[in-house]
Amino acid sequence: MSEKKSLPPAQAKLLRQLVAIVLVLLAVWFGWSAWQQYRDSARRQTVEQARDAAVQNAQGVIATEQKQFAAQLESAPVQAALAANDLHQAGIALTQGWASATEGEVLSTDLDPAYAGLPKTGYGRLAAMEQALAEQKPVAWIVTDGLGKQKLALAAPVMRGAELVGVASVRLPLARLSSGVEAARVPEDTYLALRQGSSTVVERGNKALATGAEAMAAKVPGSDLRVAAAIPDVAGGPLGLGWLPCAVITALLALGAIVAWFYPALTRGRGKAAAIEEGGDQTLGQLAPELLAAQPVGAQKPVEAAPAPAVTKGVPLDPGIFRAYDVRGVIGKTLDAGIAELLGQSIGSVMQQQGLLDIVVGRDGRLSGPELSEGLINGLRKAGRNVIDIGMAPTPVVYFGAYHLRAGSCVSVTGSHNPPDYNGFKIVVGGETLSGETITDLHDRIAQGRLFAADNPGEVRQQDISEDYVQRIAADVQIDRPLKVVVDAGNGVAGDIGPRVLAAIGAEVTPLYCEIDGTFPNHHPDPSEPHNLTDLIKMVERLDADLGIAFDGDGDRLGVVTKDGQNIFPDRLLMLFAQDVLERNPGAMIIFDVKCTGRLPGHILRHGGSPLMWKTGHSLIKAKMRETGAELAGEMSGHFFFKERWYGFDDGIYAAARLLEILSVQPDTPAATLAALPNGVSTPEIKVDAPGGDPHSFVERFRNAAQFEGARLSTIDGLRVDFPDGWGLVRASNTTPVLVMRFDADTAAALKRIQQAFREQLLALKPDLSLPF
Repeated sequence: MSEKKSLPPAQAKLLRQLVAIVLVLLAVWFGWSAWQQYRDSARRQTVEQARDAAVQNAQGVIATEQKQFAAQLESAPVQAALAANDLHQAGIALTQGWASATEGEVLSTDLDPAYAGLPKTGYGRLAAMEQALAEQKPVAWIVTDGLGKQKLALAAPVMRGAELVGVASVRLPLARLSSGVEAARVPEDTYLALRQGSSTVVERGNKALATGAEAMAAKVPGSDLRVAAAIPDVAGGPLGLGWLPCAVITALLALGAIVAWFYPALTRGRGKAAAIEEGGDQTLGQLAPELLAAQPVGAQKPVEAAPAPAVTKGVPLDPGIFRAYDVRGVIGKTLDAGIAELLGQSIGSVMQQQGLLDIVVGRDGRLSGPELSEGLINGLRKAGRNVIDIGMAPTPVVYFGAYHLRAGSCVSVTGSHNPPDYNGFKIVVGGETLSGETITDLHDRIAQGRLFAADNPGEVRQQDISEDYVQRIAADVQIDRPLKVVVDAGNGVAGDIGPRVLAAIGAEVTPLYCEIDGTFPNHHPDPSEPHNLTDLIKMVERLDADLGIAFDGDGDRLGVVTKDGQNIFPDRLLMLFAQDVLERNPGAMIIFDVKCTGRLPGHILRHGGSPLMWKTGHSLIKAKMRETGAELAGEMSGHFFFKERWYGFDDGIYAAARLLEILSVQPDTPAATLAALPNGVSTPEIKVDAPGGDPHSFVERFRNAAQFEGARLSTIDGLRVDFPDGWGLVRASNTTPVLVMRFDADTAAALKRIQQAFREQLLALKPDLSLPF
């Protein structure tokens, strides 16, 4: 029998100490996790108690005030005024003897005085009265008065016997309602807020947690209010264990470390200790590699104190291609495969920090697409990310892939509606569409050399998901009667799958310019420009089709024309979509951008929705939808975002399917249904070359210098000026060096007057500015 080899005493001791150190490190890891989770549990309990107390306070205040409101409606002075059919006097009598109530009002059920007085009468108070009529019960809303001060508005149907004769409302101070949140004792690193729709009425604590507070929100019964709450995110324990198992394991690991370090002194009898010291027992030697392998994964390479900036092999890195919503440049001048590779590695570095591994990549039909896509994929793999390459596909199909393939991240290589020599990248990381600072951070990582390089490159595989996309839509959307449509894709990438989707839901489809050609030989793929719809209008007329559908270059925008040659602007399409969504989701928020018609908010209110105007930009709209929980959003450019029954991203193809679904159940023709939507006199988007090529600085100067008497000015995005009979807008494009303008009015005379007012103000700032109006 061969003699067992032994370790020298010094090596055996070193091995024991190494095992002890590993056990101590593991004990620290499990112990820290146990402490964090325990503290998180205690903090969560404190915040939940504060939230529930705030809910009870708000519920009690509303119930008390509504009881008083009901008593006032039944009071003798109010009932006498109602009997005399004097609604004005009934409103005055409504607040008599009610010290805290002001602005009592009783209106007829048509609410015409309130609508006629907008915006002075207030959208919030009007929405409360609309809801009270729709639900036939009292409601409580928080509204803003003309001085910008928030108040509690109560509204209730007014009955004269069994007859509904109107709707009443009063306003009350907000202090008692908000006191539950304001007086709550919450730790500084937590968050508590009273909210209504997308508005935060009062908030406490760390405002950085505001965006994630809906996860712990609790509804205030009997109202549309809620109390939102949040605590800092704490990572789950190792192996998914809770704080108590982590604490037990910590104790065991610490005990093991003590035993390993002091083993000879703890053993009884020198013989056993000597066996260990002299290597007669190999147990520790066999165990050490397993313990080392069990160390926490994800330890990062040391970061150099001053990383070297990345060096480009082709065109130089231009910070100007990192735009507000995406990355976009000119092939051979500001963009090539080398830049795409650096961008891919930068995106992969962001994903690595967030613990994200998989990403979907697709491209449109531009000639530069394959080269840029290959460079992007190489960069993502350098950062250790696994790429699912779905090949040529519209941008919404790429977005769909991020959900369908459970990747959560994606990049669409697309120049959208720009000329053929442009290309770019629309980027989603962890479900968030990158924009603003998150886009410029990609540039900074490249410029500063802060790029993660994995030890082993990520994997790449090809997968076609086009049929999955078609079937996903067709399984949910089907039209009730056949509709004949012409589809003009402008030779963009939607030319294949767009007609397939509409045919799959039951439409009779005739394709026009649906051959994918990155040179766009027939017309520019931008349906927001009316001259690009000329051929589509002619084809619809020639074939006597019900409708014409147009997609932009990457399929995320929609244009629509009728058989009588009318171009239905997207803000009016949004009215139709809002009606449909609000039938199933009463009270839902609908978001629209600053370029949309002034008739849209009133239309949304009349159908029981909550309108919200926001900045232009697909990534900005999507971020606002996540923040507010809106069911639908739309932009004047033709982007439509359905959260109801879909995923909340902009998708021109899906929007076309939903449009046909709605039109197919209407008794009138599509042209008649669309013509019946509220309309006025409006211009399409007007694009003017920005002085000096810098639209942002010009708009800032215009915003500071312009003066419009008798109008309400909004600076949410550029300068929008609302008059009683129309509005005008000047904003800076975030994608091209142009000023974007639009005008909308009740009459042609009003439109001309508003345009003239803008013209005078613009030329006063820049006399040689070329204006087409």
